[in-house]
Amino acid sequence: MIPIDPLAASAPSSQAREQAVLAQARQLEALLFAQMLKASGAAQPGMSGQGSPFEGFLQTAQAEAVASAGQTGLAEAIAASLMRRAG
Repeated sequence: MIPIDPLAASAPSSQAREQAVLAQARQLEALLFAQMLKASGAAQPGMSGQGSPFEGFLQTAQAEAVASAGQTGLAEAIAASLMRRAG
């Protein structure tokens, strides 16, 4: 019979761990971009002087699109830094 180490069996693979860290880093990147869009006033109020109730959804969608495109490299840099620190 082959002995099975329960800790080794439950530990995620290195690749799965890297993917999970990268996914979390992309979520952080999207959150940062959404906050930057909000602070920049990119979504100006409509003619009524009030913002649209959907303005936040638009900012979130735009931020997620930028983050998922991976063109800035921010999520990758965050993930790489976290992986180096984790060892």
